[in-house]
Amino acid sequence: MKTPGIFPAVPALVLLFAFFLFPVVRMLGYSVDAGSFEWYAKALGEGLYLGVFWNTFQIALLVTLICLLLGYPVGFLIATTTPGWAVLGFIFVLLPLWTSVLVRTYAWMVLLGRNGVFNRWLIDSGIISDPLPLLHNVTGVLIGMVHVLLPYMVLPIYGAVRRLDPALVAAAEGLGASDWRIFWRIYLPLTANGIFAGSVLVFVLSLGFFITPALLGGGRVIMIAVLIEQEVRQTLNWPFAAALSAVLLAATLAVYALAQRFTQSEART
Repeated sequence: MKTPGIFPAVPALVLLFAFFLFPVVRMLGYSVDAGSFEWYAKALGEGLYLGVFWNTFQIALLVTLICLLLGYPVGFLIATTTPGWAVLGFIFVLLPLWTSVLVRTYAWMVLLGRNGVFNRWLIDSGIISDPLPLLHNVTGVLIGMVHVLLPYMVLPIYGAVRRLDPALVAAAEGLGASDWRIFWRIYLPLTANGIFAGSVLVFVLSLGFFITPALLGGGRVIMIAVLIEQEVRQTLNWPFAAALSAVLLAATLAVYALAQRFTQSEART
């Protein structure tokens, strides 16, 4: 029986080229204005823009760490609990994915504002006397981004825990190992692939985040995607925005390449 070959994939390849590859190539063309790399030199040579890149990587790393600290217990609990509670846990984890990022961000603006739900409750309870600065700063951006990206950490960890052989845990318990020792010597090493996959996914998605930092940051927390939008909309400097986009794309691909190389080296060992 003859295989269909590449022909069934032609419509998808044409669509991919028209709506992804061609815009990326055109963007790269904008960034090399008249054959000059001056915009790249500006993006990578001036302290202001290097600071934006550094700020972006710092926020992405913080979001990844917070998602890991929150996501591992949730993924572990969903994977090891009864089927009924697991379904309920999946509903709460997946519910944010069914809601627009813009809607969720505006909801956090209502909750975190100076007269928002959180501050009003804390003041009315007598816990604080002045509103806490939870909006238009890094704190608000972290809260919003963690809320959006947490499911991308929970799901890989859930899959890794589910693939674990229960006989290993039973054997450790039979040999008298404590719960804490079982976690450190069995669960954590054998679910490292899920932790790594979730961390890479969250980190890469965080690098290009725009809506949440733009709204919750209030223009005071500048990430690279926010800077690109400002260059396009406010200054109309398309070549510089294209150069910044190309640098961000290169950084993202570099993270993927490092992750792939690490995964292959782990597989060989």
